[in-house]
Amino acid sequence: MELIKIEGGHPLNGTVKIDSAKNSTVALIPASILAETPVILENIPKIVDVNRLGEMIEQLGGSYKYDGDDNEDFLIDPTAIKNIPLIDGPVTKLRASYYFLGALLAKFKEVKIGMPGGCYLGPRPIDLHLKGFEALGATVEQDGGIIHMKAQRLKGAKIYLDFPSVGATINIMIAASKAEGTTVIENAAKEPEIVDLSNLLNNMGANIRGAGTGEIRIQGVDRLVGTRHAIIPDRIEAGTYIALAAAAGEKVKIDNIIPHHLEALISKLQEMGVDIDVDTDSVTVRGRKDIKSVDFKTSIYPGLATDLQQPLVSLLTQAKGVGKVEDTIYSDRFRNCYELNKMGANIDVVGRTAIISGPSKMRGARVMATDLRAGASLVIAALLAEGITEIGNTYHIDRGYSNIEEKLSNLGAKIWRERVDE
Repeated sequence: MELIKIEGGHPLNGTVKIDSAKNSTVALIPASILAETPVILENIPKIVDVNRLGEMIEQLGGSYKYDGDDNEDFLIDPTAIKNIPLIDGPVTKLRASYYFLGALLAKFKEVKIGMPGGCYLGPRPIDLHLKGFEALGATVEQDGGIIHMKAQRLKGAKIYLDFPSVGATINIMIAASKAEGTTVIENAAKEPEIVDLSNLLNNMGANIRGAGTGEIRIQGVDRLVGTRHAIIPDRIEAGTYIALAAAAGEKVKIDNIIPHHLEALISKLQEMGVDIDVDTDSVTVRGRKDIKSVDFKTSIYPGLATDLQQPLVSLLTQAKGVGKVEDTIYSDRFRNCYELNKMGANIDVVGRTAIISGPSKMRGARVMATDLRAGASLVIAALLAEGITEIGNTYHIDRGYSNIEEKLSNLGAKIWRERVDE
């Protein structure tokens, strides 16, 4: 078993550069197969999910490679892609594999794919995706964990989402980009990653308007072609490092970000008393020991992202007072709290709410990353803790944070990996 080991108590200083957005990248890669010529995604994040999506493209007969001077570009060649069922392999290991549903349906009018994998955060149904595809004219069959969809043709429709799901919005946008006529998505998700996908598809020749608002209009086109696209910075990685700097830093600059995407987080941290200077494409955080606890709820964008809830819980263990955190998006996103309690935190979980009493003196322990952002929360706690913390299930962390040891070491952390017998 591989462990990430962190010796806590070393204050952090310096600058960390944020990568391109994971949550954009995992949608842009499947969308790229709609092009008839190669697509280049610039500044690709070096995370496990990117390689898994690349493997799925190879399963379909296409190809991918890292390109550019520093291998920071990702070249996808979809010209030889065939409609091959994606039943096992990488499809079972990441949630974003479901974006191939919309892409293959649009490209071939038929798709057969296994149910997606990824982090367990409670029930994560894809019924809104499937209802959207049915509205476009597809028939949907599910049998033994395999989804089979086909359509003689896809035709534009008005689709109202009962919940502004990011995944459903993206999947319907991808499928509708080649449907006949106009598709209108009402109550659409507004996240920056939606806008990023719209920009890629439009650069490929699609006709999409309204991304970033509650109503998106897609005029279907017959043909999409390759393009070069620069991915937006990762607001979740940025938010994680901001919380990390507030918890364990002296003076840390988080560079290559879009502060507007993080307004809810920055406002909440300022309410706690965290010292944050906001610049055009960066923020500088000065750590303080006298922060106060706050209450917050996760919500859809532009609210506070559910993906930042777990890193913020680790910060709240150091705040004075009692804070209540409610996750309105995912019901089972507090499993990290039980691991944090092993390290000395004082957290009670009641349903969808965590009650954090602080400040707590954290100490090193062996803990397990139960999902991607839980892993990030444990890294933050380990940087605070007395002694050495050993974090297992490192593959979760690698799904969303590239070069985490190098980035933290450059800030002054003591972090390394070891393989141990289970």
